Formats: sequence, C-alpha cells, structure tokens
Amino acid sequence: MTRPGTAPRHTRAWTRACLALVLVALSGLAACTTGGSGQVVHVLGTWTKDEKDSFEAMVAPFEQRTGITVDYQGSRDSDTILADRVSNGTPPDLAVLSSPGKLAQYARAGRLTPLDDSLDLPGMRKQYGANWVEFGAVDRKQYAVFVKASMKSLLWHSPKALSAHGWTPPGTWDQLRTLNQLIARSGVPPWCIGLESSSTSGWPGTDWLEDIVLAQSGPVIYDQWARGELPWSSREIQLAWQTWGEIIGTRGLVLGDARGMLLTPFGAAGTSLFSQSPGCYFDHAGSFITESYQKGSPHLAPGGDFDATPFPTINPRFRGSAEVAGDLIAMFHATPAARQLVAYLTTTAAQNIWVGRGGAISPNREVAASEYPDALSRRLRQLLVDAPTVRFDASDLMPDTMQSSFHQAVLSYANDPTQLSSILAALDRVRATVYAGT
Repeated sequence: MTRPGTAPRHTRAWTRACLALVLVALSGLAACTTGGSGQVVHVLGTWTKDEKDSFEAMVAPFEQRTGITVDYQGSRDSDTILADRVSNGTPPDLAVLSSPGKLAQYARAGRLTPLDDSLDLPGMRKQYGANWVEFGAVDRKQYAVFVKASMKSLLWHSPKALSAHGWTPPGTWDQLRTLNQLIARSGVPPWCIGLESSSTSGWPGTDWLEDIVLAQSGPVIYDQWARGELPWSSREIQLAWQTWGEIIGTRGLVLGDARGMLLTPFGAAGTSLFSQSPGCYFDHAGSFITESYQKGSPHLAPGGDFDATPFPTINPRFRGSAEVAGDLIAMFHATPAARQLVAYLTTTAAQNIWVGRGGAISPNREVAASEYPDALSRRLRQLLVDAPTVRFDASDLMPDTMQSSFHQAVLSYANDPTQLSSILAALDRVRATVYAGT
C-alpha cells in the first residue's frame, strides 16, 4: 500500500534511474533522449524467469531515456553458449559471469575489454567498498562490475518450528553441536541438505566447507587455499572437512543420511522445514534460496515462516566473516551503447530497482535499507554491509578443472567420509596439474 501523496516505489525508482542517467550523461558517458537511437546492446546471462524479469525492469528506464535497446538472452546453460560464441567470433556485447574465475579466464585470453575508462572507479570504491571492486579486476585492470550479490554464510530455519520446542539458532559451533544432539534425540534430524544440482552436483557442499575454512582458519588461509597455494591435505583444510563431517558423517543428523543428500536437489532440500511436522530444522544456503522456498509455497512469509541467522562462530578471531557470491557483467564487444549500459548498471538508482523487487542484495552501500521489500532482506543487506571480512566463494575463484574436482570430492565424501585422506590426495594431484607454473 502506498502512503497518501507518495509515489509507488517502482515509480520512485524509475524517476531516480532517469536522474542517474542525466548525471551519467553530464559526465559524457550517456545521454537521456526521448527518441530511439537505433543502438542495441546484446546481453547474455544466466537469469531466467523472475531474475530475467527483474533485470529487464532494471534496464527499462535506461532504454526509455536513451533510446538504446537492451536485447537480453537468458539461459541456465549460458556458460556453454558463451564459450561457443566466443570461440566462433560472435560474442555478445555484454555477458553475465557467475564467478571471478571465469572472468580471469576470459580476461587473460584477451577476450574482454577493460572498463577502466568507462567507470568512475574512485566513486565505485566509495559506494561498493574496495573488495567488491577488486572482485571484478584481473591483473589490476577492471573487467567487470557486479549487478547483484548474495550472502552465503547463512543458516535458514522456521522460527515457528524452533519456538515450538524452545530452541534457538546456534551462535557458535559448540552451540550447534549441542543443538544437533538435542534435536536428534527428538527423533527428527536437525539438517536438510541437498547436493544434487544437475551437472554441478556437489557445489552446495563446497559452500559448507568454504564457510568453515573462513570461520575456523580465517581469511589468510582461505585466500591461500582459493588461489591454489595451500595443499588440500594441509592441516587447516583437512580440519574443515572433518568439521563438516561431524554433521554429514553422523547418522541421524541429516534427513535421509547420505542417500538423501546425494539425491535431493539443492533447491528442494529446505521444503521439509515448513511441513506441518517438520522433517528437519535447519538448511545451509545463500540469500537466493528464498525464491525456492516461496516457489512452491508463495504464502510463506519472510521473517515469520522462514528466517536466517549468520553462520556460527568457530574461532572468535574471525567472528562475522562472510562468504559472498554475485553476478558480474563483462564486456566482450565494446560499443558506446554497451559502455553506457555498464555505467548505468552501477548506479544506485539502477540497483534500487532490482532490490526493490526482491531476490537480490546490492553490494552498493548507498542503496538504502528502505529500498528492500521486507525486514528480512533489509537485515541480510546489513549483514553484508557490516561484515568485517568479506571473501568471494572460493570454488568460484578456482580454475574450472579444480572447481569440478571439488564438486566431485564433496559427493565422494558425503557417500563415505572415511575416505577423506584419499579424497584430499586426489584433489592435490589435480591441484599440482592445474596450478603448474603459476
């Protein structure tokens, strides 16, 4: 409902977006016009359905005011489509990349145009923070910007289900251990875990391990591991697997045990939280999981029917550290119109549109909390802004071969945690090959 005399949120966002375009125009990067320019920017990305609608809503003011058409193609198989188009010499103008690892691959192959001359980088560092700007840089050149971000270091639960037993979300790993046993004694496993995700099955487990490494051993160890400088069999990384193994290797702590984890699709795992008689009580997932929760049950209300708490503290020195992910947009075919669009997407006004529709967190700190649609999304935004240490998803920083081996290792470990030594040895063999000469 809109307050009397107040424009609806989407109208206010549209107005602010046009004002942003005026500012961009004054800087010589774009122009607000009322007529069609005849220019088209071709964009390829992973966003489909609701995400596609949100991106198109985000660029609608840009199209309206510049006359430039944004031709967006969305596919869950966009990585393969992009690789094919790049190899045959017909890349899109802009493409959405899911990881800095893929960004580095294309940048170092000479396939991308740097954006340094298209962006106000000092201004972006002020708005986004240095980490988020650096995530889009390769070899000290800016090759991408983030369109949206997600928090990954979260545990999801049903407040109603927990309060019915007098339970509260754990703040530390020791509290988590105690609560695991308490819930298990009630006859219901505490955890929902789904590792199935088509050709990338296993990745949800990598998020667990990344959160544990960051919370247990800190950002220095995390960075060395993500860059391939630290062996998988090192004490710190082995300890992280063993810590996760306390949950997945203990019968009765995960719904369906090993078979359930391996066969349950990631997005469907948490639905058992909301049954009249819950099948589990916690789900580890990023902020994007809310779309899956509400897809089959649109009546579920954020903050009431489902809520999130930060990943438990393991080492107090690293309290509040956050693993994040996000979607970057990079330029494969440089045109004046593509440069204008990239500049527009970084503005607060453009970012306001997507966050106002839900399903995204903006890494731009000048996007106000009031732009988010509910109290839960505002709280997740604040967690991202306030995190003392932010690190990007480690597996997304790894080369493709290392990343896929990590996925397979997760599946092997979930199937038989007693094989950890051989699993880590196999990962080290891949590491020795993938990072040879680097």
